[in-house]
Amino acid sequence: LPSTMPTVGVSRDELFKAMGRTYTDEEFDELCFAFGLELDDVTTEQTMERKEKGETVDVADASTEVIYKLDVPANRYDLLCIEGISRALLIFLGKAATPKFRMIEPLSHPRLSMSVKPDVATIRPFIVSAVLRNIVFTPRSYASFIDLQDKLHQNICRKRSLVAIGTHDLDTIEGPFTYDAKPPKDIRFRPLNQEREFDAAELMEFYESDMKLKQFLHIIRDSPVYPVIYDRKGVVLSLPPIINGEHSKIKLSTQNVFIESTATDLTKAVIVLNLIITMFSQYCQNPFTVEPVEVHYVNGKTHVYPEIACRSETLDPQHISELLGVDIDADEMAGLLGRMQLSTTVTEDKKSITVSVPPMRPDILQECDVAEDVAIAYGYNKFEGKIPNSLTIGKQQPIQKLTDLMRFEMAAAGYTEILTFALCSRNENFKLMNREDDGKTAVSLANPKTQEFQIARTSLLPGLAKSLSRNKKLALPLKFFEIADVVLKDETKDVGARNSRRLAAAYMSITSGFELIHGTLDRVMTCLNVKPENYRIVPSNDPTFFTGRQAEVFYKDRRIGIFGIVHPHVLKSFELVYPMSALEIELEPFLQCDGHSFSFENKIYSLMQHHGPISEWDSLPQGGGGGTCSSPSGKNLSSPVSAGGGGAAKAYPLSNSGGDALYTSSGGGT
Repeated sequence: LPSTMPTVGVSRDELFKAMGRTYTDEEFDELCFAFGLELDDVTTEQTMERKEKGETVDVADASTEVIYKLDVPANRYDLLCIEGISRALLIFLGKAATPKFRMIEPLSHPRLSMSVKPDVATIRPFIVSAVLRNIVFTPRSYASFIDLQDKLHQNICRKRSLVAIGTHDLDTIEGPFTYDAKPPKDIRFRPLNQEREFDAAELMEFYESDMKLKQFLHIIRDSPVYPVIYDRKGVVLSLPPIINGEHSKIKLSTQNVFIESTATDLTKAVIVLNLIITMFSQYCQNPFTVEPVEVHYVNGKTHVYPEIACRSETLDPQHISELLGVDIDADEMAGLLGRMQLSTTVTEDKKSITVSVPPMRPDILQECDVAEDVAIAYGYNKFEGKIPNSLTIGKQQPIQKLTDLMRFEMAAAGYTEILTFALCSRNENFKLMNREDDGKTAVSLANPKTQEFQIARTSLLPGLAKSLSRNKKLALPLKFFEIADVVLKDETKDVGARNSRRLAAAYMSITSGFELIHGTLDRVMTCLNVKPENYRIVPSNDPTFFTGRQAEVFYKDRRIGIFGIVHPHVLKSFELVYPMSALEIELEPFLQCDGHSFSFENKIYSLMQHHGPISEWDSLPQGGGGGTCSSPSGKNLSSPVSAGGGGAAKAYPLSNSGGDALYTSSGGGT
């Protein structure tokens, strides 16, 4: 859902006319607050144009009609037009009942149908349709009809990428209709408000300069086929999601409206169709009625749209009362929900209620949504402030505390922190890193905005390599680090994936700096108070790193990471010209010590007690210059913390087993 509240501008006089009475601005503001809306501004078209164009511009021709600017909840799509706002407020005030929507079959002809061809599956696979018969538009309702479509396109339709709405004068076209996908050159028609015909390829170029339509061209431009809707005679109704045809253009005099919504998301297409029908079927000769349309899919299945049947939910009123912290009996709760367009019945034992969710309320998904409507109808101002029965003291999560301390340590070691996107391209995450994509590791986005954000990263190393590539003109050496989450598929989790907090560091210079990355790993282990016998490094064979110059890191026999010299193929992929070494380890395994929960006070820094109480520290204690260095065996330590300054070098075998071993030195008291 959108994160900001949409603002809807409605004519004050038209709104009051629809509600059957007038209000002062203060009275209407209070009504809006009680219903969960906000009267953001009271203005006029003249005032708005003056603000937009400047005080010196003549705006005498602009209307002086008073406009109410209302902020509506982002998930209340039924409040995006004056019809929905006035109806909701009237029902809230008890002056109107929730309408009952009905589907009526045509009497003089068969039910209209839409046939879906197989080629649309590659670009925009879904379509839903309906008909509003014998509708009477006024200039105001006609403008509201068009405006609602625009607002839905910007809101739930995600700028037509998920759903595109088309409305047509049914008296100018003939069913049955066909939804197909064809090469751009094979689609030719006269688009809305144009004087000549274009083929679809020409339209892409023509609308490139159109301020409104150019933002939608990318949705289908690169596809070999474009979606198109025809009537029985081959007349083009629309080229979704770009433009409708001039032939079936809706006018003020239109009496029968054919509505179609093409989509990549069927659920949202159904919601959008229902919203248009429930808002404007009130203007039909038989109010709140709609004529269905059959949609025939290539697999032989037939669906009838719209789906306007109410959905029923059986809930426990006692639990809702407990959620809200007020005592509301079942009968009172049913009355409150009725004011929110949710017709409710109560069982004889008063222990459950059945809520009927109408088609214009797609925001009602679960019990908490019903509880919210109960709270609104009850009145937020009636809730009394209470002291909680129990007091809790908040504190930082252990993983966050550890992250902050390790960030300080990495910065003290001379590394520069970077912050990269949690989303990346599949190419960056696997191919450029010389790794295979098994399809079982990365979480993919269903509808990525761009090719750069296709999956959630499974490693921090691509971000480090990309940052080094962007900063390779800086003076060497470059030392970057990042501590952040990666996302991995995990079928044992409820959501099918889990986050893993990792620390990654990279060093790039005229030499690989392998010994420095190795020393960084040891410094991390020292800061975490990991005993030498509890971690080890063994040779590995990761294609991201140079063969024979890499090692896996094990903590208590669990693999937690890897480090080594980055493979030349990876360097070439990221356009890096200098050698690079990198390290990546998990941090979460260190939150468990001997089977107990992690504790900063008496676990990780138990060897640092002589520095004072850990609760008083803001960082890890640091050694001064000239101190000695730690070693894997724990010998020659002047203190449990490795010292800074000119300490002696230290040597580390890559394996605890016999045979050849690679030794590195790390000077400078790493």
